Amino acid sequence: MAQTFDIAVIGAGMAGASIAAELAALAPAGTRIALCEAEDFPGYHTTGRSAAFREECYGGPDVVPLTLASGDYLAQGGFLTPRGGLYLAREGEDAEVAAFLERFADSGVTIRPLDRAGLEARLPGVRPQWTQALSQPNCADIDVAGLHQHYLSRARRGDVALHVRHRLQGLSREGGDWLLDFGAAGEMRAAIVVNAAGAWADGVARLANARTLGIQPLRRTVAQLRVDPAPSADLPLTLDINGDFYFRPDNGRIWLSPHDETPSEPCDAAPEEYDIALAVERFENVVDWKIEAVERKWAGLRSFSPDRLPIYGFDPAVEGLFWFAGQGGYGIQTAPAAARFGAQLLLQRPRDAMTGALDERLYSPARFAD
Repeated sequence: MAQTFDIAVIGAGMAGASIAAELAALAPAGTRIALCEAEDFPGYHTTGRSAAFREECYGGPDVVPLTLASGDYLAQGGFLTPRGGLYLAREGEDAEVAAFLERFADSGVTIRPLDRAGLEARLPGVRPQWTQALSQPNCADIDVAGLHQHYLSRARRGDVALHVRHRLQGLSREGGDWLLDFGAAGEMRAAIVVNAAGAWADGVARLANARTLGIQPLRRTVAQLRVDPAPSADLPLTLDINGDFYFRPDNGRIWLSPHDETPSEPCDAAPEEYDIALAVERFENVVDWKIEAVERKWAGLRSFSPDRLPIYGFDPAVEGLFWFAGQGGYGIQTAPAAARFGAQLLLQRPRDAMTGALDERLYSPARFAD
């Protein structure tokens, strides 16, 4: 006989774990919530492969409210380590710098221009073609694993039932509820299904006979380098203003990405040698440090909606299907506000101090309706 729940959350990465925890905190006593994960443990895919930083401009001005609203929760929980960030620009890229400053002028993000001397003080060994930078002092590292475990623990304390090795294979309406088919793992019934399946979100929509929203998984590659000189622990997160690379230190090594966005099917992503070589080439054009070894390399999938904004809300056409997906590369740094906001929308609860300034229309799945 199928187990029965009020809410079934599909996906136990950061998105699913965080909204399950917030639902448990806001729902009436006795609400039964299931958190269903296809893999052997939560966070196997994107959550476990994050580059682990909070950068307030990431995602653009319409994502900034989610990032800023999440900041206090992350800081007070001890999940942030201050680092600072730099956007580098070459000689002749004054227009790009001006456009960046104008784009975020009214966003609430603190950005400070640096000349060449200021850049050299922050990034020793920077090559001559990089003549200016934009400093973002509030950039920080995120303890991604700690934050994910925090939400899983909150969910567990709220009596959320975690089911691993539950890969959704069928989804149908029956008697006003959803019947969820997990193959050999059995069946489950739920009044509401939360689609927090990341790269697999459109696949869940297909199973529900809902319109897919064009969520595209994009592969992002990261390599760990051993370099000489070894980077200082306080080296800032360093990004190209044109989006060609970013890197930051980690325990005496460099974590480097070519900022690739290669369309992919939902899968267990793996790095391509071309992307590693591209990352190394771009890094060598930034600083004069010697690369001694590429010690590790990995890839993850970042899933974007067509307008690159997240999707939070009930499906406009299919009863009982709630979207919590399309969070791209900023799903970690926006998790506290996004999860609280999503739970409030689902349960029809009033906004609070964290979510009061968020615009529901920006993130609603209804924006993609014909």
